Amino acid sequence: MKKMEPAGDQPASELIDKRIADLGDWRGKTLARMRKLIKEADPDVVEEWKWGGPVWSHDGIICTGESYKDKIKLTFAKGASLKDPTEVFNSSLEGNARRALDIFEGDEVDATAFKAIIRGAVALNSSGAKAKTKPNAKPKTKAAK
Repeated sequence: MKKMEPAGDQPASELIDKRIADLGDWRGKTLARMRKLIKEADPDVVEEWKWGGPVWSHDGIICTGESYKDKIKLTFAKGASLKDPTEVFNSSLEGNARRALDIFEGDEVDATAFKAIIRGAVALNSSGAKAKTKPNAKPKTKAAK
């Protein structure tokens, strides 16, 4: 599938609509459902089109939506800083800042838990806090002389 780039002044919402329609299978339905949940969780969310795909923002990026042959991936820019007690995130778990949710055909995503992640991302962005990063596994030491 080709990445769509913005055509002039075409609104991001129209580009996202087109991506959903072009997918035309379970991935389009899944992306549409996740988009709906994002908007329900944050009615003030801003839809953008960056890097060839949908991006949802509110005082900063909440998440991106990517489509692959076998999955829909929602990557949260500051996911490592979010509380995830129900383990919504299932991908990029070792990253310093990001976390992702990979959705495969037939997967069911808990709407309540997902909306809580969205609200947490908005709260984090609105607080102005920077994403926490994991410390390096090995502390740097001075070379012996």
